[in-house]
Amino acid sequence: MNWTLFFFCSTLICICIIAYLAAKLCRVKEQLLIIKDALEDIKKGNLNRRILTRKSDMTKTICYNINEIAINDQAQLIRLKQSEQAYKRLMTSLSHDVKTPLTSLVGYLEAIQEKIVTGEEKEEYIRVALEKAHHLKDFVESLFEWVKLDAKEQVFQFEICDLNEVTRHIIADWIPMLEDNQFSYEIDIPDKECKMKLDCNAYMRILNNLFHNALLHSGGDKIGFQILEKVTEVNIIVTDNGKGISEKDLPHIFERLYQGDESRKVSGNGLGLSIVRELVAVHGGTIYAENLPQSGTIFSIMLPKAL
Repeated sequence: MNWTLFFFCSTLICICIIAYLAAKLCRVKEQLLIIKDALEDIKKGNLNRRILTRKSDMTKTICYNINEIAINDQAQLIRLKQSEQAYKRLMTSLSHDVKTPLTSLVGYLEAIQEKIVTGEEKEEYIRVALEKAHHLKDFVESLFEWVKLDAKEQVFQFEICDLNEVTRHIIADWIPMLEDNQFSYEIDIPDKECKMKLDCNAYMRILNNLFHNALLHSGGDKIGFQILEKVTEVNIIVTDNGKGISEKDLPHIFERLYQGDESRKVSGNGLGLSIVRELVAVHGGTIYAENLPQSGTIFSIMLPKAL
C-alpha cells in the first residue's frame, strides 16, 4: 500500500514538473516569436517598438537589452536630427554673415580700382575696406575656433597656476583699450595666491571675449570685474552698466551665431559668447548671465579650484 502511494505521488510530481516545464517552454517560444517580430520591426526603423516582459520570464534579460538598444538608438537618431537641423541653420547664417561683408568689401575695392572715388574719398574707401576685411578675418578665425571646440578637436594644456596673477596680466592689457573707448572700470582681484588648474590661453580667451562683448554691445561706459574665492570654487564676475539684454534674448545669448538685437548684428558675429561657454565647460565650470536691477548685465563664471 505504501509503495503504491509512493509511485502515485512520484508520478503526480513528475506530471506537475512536466506540465510546468511545458508551460515555461510555451512561454519561451511565445517570447521568442515576440522578440523576432520586434527585431524585424526595429530593423525597419521603428525605434518606438518595445518588448513587454515579466520578471519571471527566462528571456527578460534579452528583452531588457533589446529595449535599451532601441532607446539608445532612438536618442542617437534624435541627436543626429537635431545636429543636422543645427548645421543647416549654421550654414544659412554663415552664408549671410560671410556673403554680406564680402559683397560690401568687393564693392569698395571695385570702386577704388575703377577710379570711381579719388582723393580723400578713396582713402576713406580703403579704410572702410580694410576694416571690413579685418572683421571678416576675425569672424572666420572665431568660426574655426568654435568648430574645433564643437568637434572636441581643440588641444588644451592645463597646468596649476595662480589665477589672480594670470588675471592681472590679462586685465592690464585691456586698460588702455577701455580708456581709449572712454570706459571707466572697477577691478577687484585678491592679492593672495589662488591655485587653479587652467589652460591659460583658453582662460585669456574667456576674459577677452567677455570684455569685448561689454565694450561693443553693452551700450554702457563702465565695466566691473571681480574674483571671489570660495572653499571649492572661484566666482569670476564681469559686469557693465549698459542697456542690459532683452528678456527674449537672455536665454539664447550663449547659442552659436545668436546675435539678438540690431545693435549686436552690426558689429558682432554671434560666436564670442558661445566660445566662452565651451571654454568654461572645458574647465569644468559654468557660466550664466542676468540683467542687473538698475541697468546693465552681469556674467558670472564658477570654476572649480585645484585642491
